[in-house]
Amino acid sequence: MEAEKVVKDKKTINLMHLRDKDRVPVKGIFRFHEVPGGQMEFSLLLHKGDKLTNYKFKDGEIQTVPLGVAKHLNQNCWYPEYDHIKGEDSQNAAVITKKIRRCSFQSLEFIDIDDFRETPAPIERTM
Repeated sequence: MEAEKVVKDKKTINLMHLRDKDRVPVKGIFRFHEVPGGQMEFSLLLHKGDKLTNYKFKDGEIQTVPLGVAKHLNQNCWYPEYDHIKGEDSQNAAVITKKIRRCSFQSLEFIDIDDFRETPAPIERTM
């Protein structure tokens, strides 16, 4: 019983640390690859207990946003491009061939070491 409580407390502390880290303000440039010169609006709830927050970005503008929002823009704003391949018994299968980036947040002050991967995911940029 005691071991379960310790594990739950560690998970709670870790989640609180991640939430606090995602709230740190960072400065950068928003890039809207899908519609150059355009604007993008969305609502985001990063962690349980946070308020739903509305964000409005214009391509090329410098803004200060929470680190979690910058990560969201860089990691989650893409759509897949599929290719069909023939499988066994002449059945077709759809396979994601590349990720098309919709937008990104170009840092002017931060580098998050946790986000570096040994093999980065291939992301194509649309023009």
